[in-house]
Amino acid sequence: MDAVNEQTQQGASGPSFRSWMGSMWLYTLLRFALFFVLWGILLLAGLGALVAAAVALFLSIPLSFVLLAVPRQRFAAQIEARVEAHREQRQRLDSELDPEHHDD
Repeated sequence: MDAVNEQTQQGASGPSFRSWMGSMWLYTLLRFALFFVLWGILLLAGLGALVAAAVALFLSIPLSFVLLAVPRQRFAAQIEARVEAHREQRQRLDSELDPEHHDD
């Protein structure tokens, strides 16, 4: 219920909780998918399960930087937008509570 309240409070002025969570889950699922695809390929290549998992983990990190650059940038942009919206909301609230206070 808090997520719904946060989304309605932000409205059009800030990023929605839903889009932020969507970009986070998309990136997370793609990272897991990359790992499992690599793990499956290495298992088919004849490596043992534990060795294949270790190699897949080792390979998935640099590959995710290259292959998942766009979803990662989208997720980072969502985080930046949420932080900026929070700062603006806090400044607005500060100015409403203390109208004599000036940020110089």
